[in-house]
Amino acid sequence: MQPVDLQSHRLDAQTCYAAGFASALLDPERAPPAFVAGPNGKAANKRYAVYRNNVTVSLINALVATFPATLRITGVDFFRAMARFHVRSTPPTSPLLFEYGRDFPDFIERYEYAGSMPWLADVARIERAWLDAYHAADAAPLPAQALASIPSEQLADTILTPHPATRIVRSRYPAVTIFAANRVGGPATPIEASEPEDALVTRPGMEVIVRRLPPGGAVFLARLLAGEPLAAAAEAALTDDSEFDLSANIAGMIEAGVFNDIRGGG
Repeated sequence: MQPVDLQSHRLDAQTCYAAGFASALLDPERAPPAFVAGPNGKAANKRYAVYRNNVTVSLINALVATFPATLRITGVDFFRAMARFHVRSTPPTSPLLFEYGRDFPDFIERYEYAGSMPWLADVARIERAWLDAYHAADAAPLPAQALASIPSEQLADTILTPHPATRIVRSRYPAVTIFAANRVGGPATPIEASEPEDALVTRPGMEVIVRRLPPGGAVFLARLLAGEPLAAAAEAALTDDSEFDLSANIAGMIEAGVFNDIRGGG
């Protein structure tokens, strides 16, 4: 007879209990697990309901903290109602609370009652990118002279390493302008922008920077972030937008701290 591994049995039972306990937390229509009991073995439905509500409120508050501009645009009641639907459909997958909400912008895009604000999901994407940039690894940005020191005949093949905090958010709407107008407190100001805007998000130092990319800049930077050399990235950007200015884009990205190293070019 094979020996029984009691420790494994205990772990399996604990895993089953944990899964059963958690599975009903975000669904108010589900009855509490049968094994949840209070003193003397009595059912603890009310206690479980309180705990369930606390979990939901905590996740909603996490979304409030991550998406303050989105909250300001929609108003508190609308945001919290929308967030509650998201929480019920998308349980957390990480024990780190700041990781929660990665799917929230996509949820907003599908959310029926946000249909009158088609740019709202992109504003939320910028906010999510802001938080990711904030928590990204520290790294010294590439100094301007590092690129200037590369011989001109080698510049086309130069490959730039992105700073860990660098992010791009593309939008068909003036999402950067809307984000900037609603990220801070004070009275709301009219939004006059109407053209599509692509966002550059990075953190070369202590503060996260969000700025609008110039024409062709999003394609150019995306290709560079994918490891393509300067010439290939510039060609793709010029194909995307005839107004692309290579010198201005490189200067702006170096100044913003988008890169932190050079991997090619000599």
